[in-house]
Formats: sequence, C-alpha cells, structure tokens
Amino acid sequence: MATLKLTIVSAEKSIFEGEVKSLQATGSEGELGILPGHVPLLTAIKPGIVNFTLEDGTHQVIYVSGGFLEVQPHAVIVLADVAIRGEELDRERILEAKRQAEENIIAKNDENYDMMILRLAQEIAKLRAYELAEKVRKY
Repeated sequence: MATLKLTIVSAEKSIFEGEVKSLQATGSEGELGILPGHVPLLTAIKPGIVNFTLEDGTHQVIYVSGGFLEVQPHAVIVLADVAIRGEELDRERILEAKRQAEENIIAKNDENYDMMILRLAQEIAKLRAYELAEKVRKY
C-alpha cells in the first residue's frame, strides 16, 4: 500500500516522523485531505488539527496553532508554531483558557480584537483536538 512520509515539527521539537496512509489538516483556504501522490502544495495552516492514519490503520491527532504545510507526492512536512499531541492536552486547562478568551472579547479587555479572536480560535481548536483524540483512544 502506498504511503507518505509525514514530518511534523514545532518551534520546540520534532513531534512526529513516519509513514502514513493519509492525513487531514486545516489550510488557510479550508480543509485539506492528502493521499500519496498528491500534487505539490505549499499553504499556511490555521489553528486546528492534523489527523492522520498510520500504516496499521490507527489514527493520531495533533493540535497545531498555525504554521505551514508543504506537500510533495511522497512526503508532507508540517512546520507548526506550536504542536501538541491530542493525548497530551488537558481538557480543564483548555476550557478555562477558552472561557477567559471569551470574557476578554465580551469585555473588550484588549485593544487588539484580532488577537483575541485568534486566541479563542486556538482554544477551540485545542478542544476539538482533545475530543477527537479521546474518541480515537476509545476505538
């Protein structure tokens, strides 16, 4: 079966390197599904999830806060600002950070509205990554 070499790195460390059957990510223009043989592509990625299927059929979920994704026919590189494995996320911390971001938006505690919206989007993406990782763990 055809595979892709996937490499995911953050500013701090390498998060994943290995062969995958497919992956999904959130590009700047929308959701991307990537299979072996995909046409070359370079895109910015939004805060969201990189969800991929390993050769044995298991799934893994990684939260990324943004960055870039490069696709070649047999390799994909994700250069993320921040990348965290789904199982390493803490639900309670995410919910608290999300609540604080929402309160800041409502109260307009910060003059940079776009930054407040980005913080909220990041926490929502972390929550989605956590929930998807929990779902994958159960199966």
